[in-house]
Amino acid sequence: MTLIIAEAGVNHNGDERLAFQLVDAAYAAGADIVKFQTFKAKNLVTAQALQADYQVTNTGKQESQLAMLSRLELSYAAHHQLVAYCNQLGIEFLSTAFDSESLDFLVNDLGLTRLKIPSGEITNAPLVLQHARTGCDLIVSTGMATLADIEAVLGVIAFGYTAAQDELPSVEAFQAAYFSAEGQAALKQKVTVLHCTTEYPAPLTDINLRAMDTIAAAFGLAIGYSDHSEGIWVPVAAVARGAGLIEKHFTLDKNMEGPDHKASLDPTELKAMVDAIRAIELTLGDGIKGPRPSEIKNKAAARKSIVAARDIVAGTMLCEQDLAIKRPGTGDSPYKYWAIQGKAASRNYKAGDLILE
Repeated sequence: MTLIIAEAGVNHNGDERLAFQLVDAAYAAGADIVKFQTFKAKNLVTAQALQADYQVTNTGKQESQLAMLSRLELSYAAHHQLVAYCNQLGIEFLSTAFDSESLDFLVNDLGLTRLKIPSGEITNAPLVLQHARTGCDLIVSTGMATLADIEAVLGVIAFGYTAAQDELPSVEAFQAAYFSAEGQAALKQKVTVLHCTTEYPAPLTDINLRAMDTIAAAFGLAIGYSDHSEGIWVPVAAVARGAGLIEKHFTLDKNMEGPDHKASLDPTELKAMVDAIRAIELTLGDGIKGPRPSEIKNKAAARKSIVAARDIVAGTMLCEQDLAIKRPGTGDSPYKYWAIQGKAASRNYKAGDLILE
């Protein structure tokens, strides 16, 4: 069953009340997980860091990332309350840590056992290593990445999972951990890799869902898809192509002020996406080609049998002119059409009778 993450992200705009409403919307839509973002703006960006183009476009405001992100922080106290509320509802709480302090809080204060490494952090080897050393299951998003980038980050993760705490990290040590049997076993047990296009909204021509196949073939790990396109059909298509995890941004109102609202689903669309994915899952089946229970009853009506093309007297040597192939499919198979020609009819037949020889 596809794991569906409803990505609230920073669409609460720093308002705790909106954060709880986002949890309610994710739960009502049937998502498995509701995910937020945990950071201290001062630890995440410099005062000089500029906004991404999409952030300027979506907010209609040009300012530093520090100013924008400072408004979007959630307090640690709010995190505790959100975790308790999610536990009460029965939906998993997840958050992405963008700095070391936030990661420590998520694991050691909130007790999370699943973590998400966002696309922008997969080259941040020290933070990735800190993630892996927690021993948590990891979801790794790969927007903007090459296969070489993915192999590199998986090496860091393999090292973090398998190396002793006092072992010195290095590029060589990461590579050795990646190619070790122990490292590969840990990756296969604990890591899901998400294909992603880091643009908000992502153009359909840049989605490249076939890259999921490439990633799966290259690394042999569980594969998912983090979607930033408009609408619900790209993540649904990703599930049909084999994604075992889907992540999708959502908001309470696309017209709210903030960098991610315009590229997010509203609650009605989120539920439609979840429902569509669950429907697609039903269609995938077990991959074994054979008659399905619902169609077996139609075989007799839809298939054909060998029938008498004209009246036939017992003992007549059957020839092509004596035989026709018509519905129903309750008689001899048309595969016997050639074999029975030249044989004597065992009984009398009226035109249209099933030939049973």
